[in-house]
Order: sequence, then C-alpha cells, then structure tokens
Amino acid sequence: MDNRYVQQFKKGSLEMILLCLIGRKETYGYEMITELNGSASVLGYAKEGTIYPILYRLQEANLIQCRLAHAAANGGSKKYYSLTDHGKEVLEELIAFWSNYENCVNGFIDSYNKRDGLK
Repeated sequence: MDNRYVQQFKKGSLEMILLCLIGRKETYGYEMITELNGSASVLGYAKEGTIYPILYRLQEANLIQCRLAHAAANGGSKKYYSLTDHGKEVLEELIAFWSNYENCVNGFIDSYNKRDGLK
C-alpha cells in the first residue's frame, strides 16, 4: 500500500486527537506523545517536531491554553495544556463531523464490499 495515503489520513485527524487528549484532562506535550506512541501500530510514532507545531497552532486559534508549572524532575517548567471554551465547542463540532464522515465512508465501503455479491 502507498504510505502517503495513510499519512494523509493521520495528518488530517491529529489535531482532533490532540484536542481529545487535552479535553480529557490538563496535560503536557511529552505525556501526549507517550500516549500517542502507545497507539503507534495505527497512528505511527509521534515526534516532538510534529506535535508541538500543532499545539502552537491550536493555541493561536484559541482552542487550547497553556500554563507553566514547576517541573520537579529537572527544576525547569512544563507547559500544561487545557481546552478553552471555544476549543470545547470546536471539538464537539469536529466529533459530530467525524461521526457523519465515518458513516458516509463506511457506506461507500459497504457498497464496494457488496459489489457482485462478494459479501
């Protein structure tokens, strides 16, 4: 299979996935990367160079906000991300769209699978 098609699917859904992770609880970048990498068999491995630019875009769009907190491990600070009210609204819209999109795509897949009485 041509990997570029799979990459496009992943790229298109990553912002929504990050919003879902942040919407569950306040979280920080490395924690999100670790969770995404736990699903690596489907999503592939998340890298800082992919995740952080998306987080910056989401913040600029006022979908997420961050706060700095002291990091006990290294004495520095961590950025904790949470959804804004606007981010919650947009995430709900994205989830509704995804559900409709999934149903539409599945309809095409089902009709493909039923062609010539195959299934």
